[in-house]
Amino acid sequence: MGSTPTPPHDDHVRLSLPVVEEGFSFNRHVMAYVHQAAERGLYDIRGLGAKRKLPTFDDLSFLTASASRYPLEGYREKCASKTVLGTRFAKKPIELETPITVAGMSFGALSANAKEAIGRAASAVGTSTTTGDGGMTPEERQSSKTLVYQCLPSRYGFDPDDLRKANAIEVVIGQGAKPGGGGMLLGQKISARVAVMRTLPEGIDQRSACRHPDWTGPDDLTIKIEELREITDWQVPIYVKVGATRVKDDVKLAVKAGADVVVVDGMQGGTAATQQVFIEHTGIPTLAAVRLAAEALEELDMVGQVQLIISGGVRTGADAAKALALGADAVAVGQGVLMALGCNRPAYLRDGHAVDVAADYAALGTAAGYCHHCHTSKCPVGVTTQDPILETRLTPDVGARWLKNYLQVMTMELTTLARACGKSNVHHLEREDLVALTVEAAAMAKVPLAGTDWIPGTRGF
Repeated sequence: MGSTPTPPHDDHVRLSLPVVEEGFSFNRHVMAYVHQAAERGLYDIRGLGAKRKLPTFDDLSFLTASASRYPLEGYREKCASKTVLGTRFAKKPIELETPITVAGMSFGALSANAKEAIGRAASAVGTSTTTGDGGMTPEERQSSKTLVYQCLPSRYGFDPDDLRKANAIEVVIGQGAKPGGGGMLLGQKISARVAVMRTLPEGIDQRSACRHPDWTGPDDLTIKIEELREITDWQVPIYVKVGATRVKDDVKLAVKAGADVVVVDGMQGGTAATQQVFIEHTGIPTLAAVRLAAEALEELDMVGQVQLIISGGVRTGADAAKALALGADAVAVGQGVLMALGCNRPAYLRDGHAVDVAADYAALGTAAGYCHHCHTSKCPVGVTTQDPILETRLTPDVGARWLKNYLQVMTMELTTLARACGKSNVHHLEREDLVALTVEAAAMAKVPLAGTDWIPGTRGF
């Protein structure tokens, strides 16, 4: 008799199946990029900020008060948040009710209704907003109690008369999302009004210069700052904004050139449109940038004389509190402001009723929560568009209410954390109040790894 065949062992069955394993260097995303580049011969352009995982303020935690120090009672003991910017040379420094400000975002990148809503909300909470590229609109100036006027390499829409109407001037050398690169505004967003303001042909792609045309180094920056002071009679503060790359050198050069305020924008910062390769592969994280900038001011003995504003992925009151503890005097919020206005919401409000826009997101090849198509002018919720129909989906009243609430919540979170650390002023937060939750964050922020006194890169390690 023949023997009964032995059924195959489970291990043999598993080994006979094809092995499906994704490569690390050439995973599905990289392969999709290569295939697309090969087919189209074009690089990707998009809006918003980096999508890759980066160290953030979430990697830090506060050592709040307990037995060793006493917290403040939130219902009875005040915590001040007043912030003064531009005390070095300006005759009229800016006084704000909160250190949480609105970053520069242009009319062109944003709709006129969005810009007006931002101005209204910022004024309601006692903070500043910023023009962005392309000049100042009358609605923006009228709605903004404190308005910072940007001077960018493109000089699009730059008007000395509008400059004199501003409460501060921000000389932009670079942005966190694209340090070393110029701005973009694609033709579909160059409406008749935008074209007139920027002296550009309607409907034609605009690419801004990557550097100012009238200087090639720090000495020329000094001359430019002096020119701006003369045209404004030394009344208003002059900011200098840099993208976070060689932070210490850039901050020191800005101070030497005569800046009242230095703005450092980390690589998590957003943009209306640029090459994706800039967004994902240039600059350093905001967490590292704030510490380097603060150290530069300390080394120059300029803490308290020159103020430091940090931007780039600041989302919450906790982020703001950690930036202040690391040495910032204020923060600037951009992408969070857009989200508060309705960016990436699944619906917009009309007469108090939600109108679903899933089909509009689908037409862009995306969905609410995933959209980064600011450059297309097809924003389903009317925030980043120049389309006359789409822009009506965001009304200034609704946008201002939402953004006001968001900025108020951020400020409340900031003061709540400061009180919990025993501080009666948010500007009393300090590096000693923080610990890091990862080795990388400890090294970047130069605060101890939680549960130890070890700061990587120091004390012989």
